[in-house]
Amino acid sequence: MSKSLRDKLMLLFFVVLALGVGSASGRYFSAGDWYDHINKPFFNPPDWIFAPVWTLLFLLMGIAAWLVWRGAVSLFRDRALLWWGIQLALNVTWSALFFGLHRTGWAMAELALLWLAILMTLLYSWRVNRVAGMLYVPYLAWVSFAWVLNVAIWRLNGGWF
Repeated sequence: MSKSLRDKLMLLFFVVLALGVGSASGRYFSAGDWYDHINKPFFNPPDWIFAPVWTLLFLLMGIAAWLVWRGAVSLFRDRALLWWGIQLALNVTWSALFFGLHRTGWAMAELALLWLAILMTLLYSWRVNRVAGMLYVPYLAWVSFAWVLNVAIWRLNGGWF
């Protein structure tokens, strides 16, 4: 197999994996009636915005992981890819806690862990490929906003865990 073909297949692998995790998370843990009926702050985005934003973010995650994978074998590359997997798992876990179990307090705490995992992924990725590191900035910003939103929802609905 040529290096060019292998690179293209690995790009496809990382993008499909990231988008697949996002799609599965949305499919198994959708907002549903519960989310429609809880109190939300005035700055809650309209429902239609979430799918395009998350699609773009998962696409960027996949491209960033591929850029890191293409980098020279190093501790930074290995750690970036490890943290990439951790943040993907934490992303799904948040959806399960928030939408699946309706545990806004636990989801809020887990979102802080996700934020840290994204930061670690960004920092290690940056050491391998600066473009890859920068591709995590929108994701980190969105999750920062999501944490503020999660806190507001938690408070508006009684602060239960």
